[in-house]
Parts: sequence; structure tokens; C-alpha cells
Amino acid sequence: MTDTHTLPAWTDALPWTDEATDGLLVCKQVHVLTPDVRTFVLQSPQPRLFRHDPGQFLTLGVDIDGRSVERFYTVSSPPTRPHSVTITVKRVPGGLVSNWLHDHLRPGRTVRARGPLGDFSLTRHPAPKYLFLSGGSGATPMMAMTRTLYDLAHPADVVFVHSARTPDDILFRRELDLIAATAPTTRVVHVCEEDGPTEPWGGHRGRLTLDMLRQIAPDFRHREIFTCGPAGYMAAVRDLLSAAGFPMDHHHEESFSFEPPQADEPPADPTDTAENLSYTVEFTRSRRTLTCDAETSLLAAASRAGLSLPASCAQGMCGTCKTTLLSGSVDMRHNGGIRPREIAQNKILLCCAKPREDLVVDA
Repeated sequence: MTDTHTLPAWTDALPWTDEATDGLLVCKQVHVLTPDVRTFVLQSPQPRLFRHDPGQFLTLGVDIDGRSVERFYTVSSPPTRPHSVTITVKRVPGGLVSNWLHDHLRPGRTVRARGPLGDFSLTRHPAPKYLFLSGGSGATPMMAMTRTLYDLAHPADVVFVHSARTPDDILFRRELDLIAATAPTTRVVHVCEEDGPTEPWGGHRGRLTLDMLRQIAPDFRHREIFTCGPAGYMAAVRDLLSAAGFPMDHHHEESFSFEPPQADEPPADPTDTAENLSYTVEFTRSRRTLTCDAETSLLAAASRAGLSLPASCAQGMCGTCKTTLLSGSVDMRHNGGIRPREIAQNKILLCCAKPREDLVVDA
């Protein structure tokens, strides 16, 4: 008898390539969702199918003012539509890459891509019931998961709760309405803080609260919960779930609001290290050798020594700081930014690798 709560192995049903999405992608279409959010449809220059888990992300690289810049964006398309991948990007005031994408990425132009990466996916947490909680552009991984379940006619019970500032800021609104109207096991609820310039809001108003959540999904304690959105939104969700006694091992969250380590970050107090151990780290390409204690990442140690190395999220997610460990061993606790086969090939992420012995690193 088949477990109806397990996602079908679509990777067995489609002729996926085994290679990652590493290389150039061509922009094929641009869709305007709201005044400050656009979806970019990307394809490989050569015919191919893409493989990813719903909720994963790509690291995109672009050249801006003569320098290469990388950022990571969730794949908003589902793996059940494998001929292209889409990213949905909000224009952020002062955002270097988001503004470049909105202003310059048009059909025919290319971007560099690496991935897919990340562990934020319902494929890793199969359940009979899900609750998706998103704020702002945090709807993108939830949309990839919802589209996947919809395409597969999966029987999982889904409640999708999205918070936006106004009705005009609701992402994927028409598509979500269609999914809710045609999928008997999916329900969509929007929460808006205020009326929009073109539409008064008659639904749930304000910020998501525990009382509001109880009204929307009275059985939320029995659902697998995925959360994505601004840091403040996710902190509020954690607080309300904890207050309700929700088992937090069934709560999963994703955030891209990270900053790289600063060069002027004060050095760690050596008395705080596990056994006050210190190791020598040789960066071969940079021709620098420095010391790093057992509780400091290689990226942080390099930054404190004035050595600038490629990095973006500094949280083990984006893969920007990936390099090869030539000798030695490290303790590395990442967040999905590196694949098992890469680790088997002695690849490491500088941002979350800590030395266990003297090292030689190709960086």
C-alpha cells in the first residue's frame, strides 16, 4: 500500500540531467507581479531540463560597474515544469542586485547561476498537513511548494497564509485564487496591514497574531509549518508558535537577510574557544598564512586579517565562498550551500568551516 503523504519521486519520472544549474542562463520572459516585484523566466542556452526541490534557491552572479556580484534567489517555479526556472525578485531600495535585475535583465540577456542549493523544502518533511506562512517576497519558496503539490494532484492538506502591506502587494494573487478554487485540499488566506490605493481590504487586517492564526487554521498545531519573510516577521511567528506550545521541531524557516562578516569585527576572545586551540591556515592563491582558532570560521579569520575573499550570505547557504581544501580537516555545519558530492571532492564553505588541524586552502 502506498503512503499517500509521501511526495512522488518525480525525479524518476522525468529525464533529469545530473548536472547542477552551474553556468549561464538566458532570460526568456519578464512578468510584472506588482509595481516592485518581477518574475524572471530563465533557460539554459542549450536544451535541458532542470532538477531542484521546491523551496531551494539559485546563486545568481552579475557584473555591476566592473565587479562581479552574487546574490541568491529562491526558484519560484516547481520542478514539475522543468524546461525553465523562474526567480521572483522584489526591488529593494538601495539593493545592488535587485535594482540591476529590474533595470537591466531583459529577454536575451544572460546571468550566471549556481545551484540549486538549500534544505528548505517539503520534500525533506513529508506530512499530511502543511501550513505555509509568508510575508512579502517570502512567498516565493511557498509558491514553488504549492505549485508542485498542485501539479501532482497531491492529497496533502495545505493552508497558505500570506501577509502583505496592501492588497496591491499580494504576490501571485490570481494564481493562488485559481489553485484554491480548483484544488480541494488547498486553502489560501491573505492578511493585509492596510487598504490599497486601488482596493479597500475586507479580509484579515493588521499583523498575523495567534488569535488570527487560530481562526484561520484551528488545527495548526498538527501541521508541518514552513515560514519565510523578513526577519521581524519570522521572529514574530516563532514567538507566537512558542507561546501556543507548538512543537518547534515541526517548524522550518528560511531567510535571506544576511550580511557578510565585516573586516573590522573584533577578534574573538581566545578564552571563549573550546580548548583554546589555534591552527595555521595557508591560503595558497592569496599567498597568505594566518592563524585561526577552533571556534572561528576561516572566512571570519581571513576578514580579520584583512584578506578579502568572495562571500555573500556568510551563513552556509549561497555557496559563494566555496573552495577546495588541499590538506587538513575542518568542522563544517552548513545550511545547504554545498552538495554531498562536492564535500566528497574536498570542497568546503569558508564561512562555516572551522579548523580541526593545520590547513592548506585553495583561496
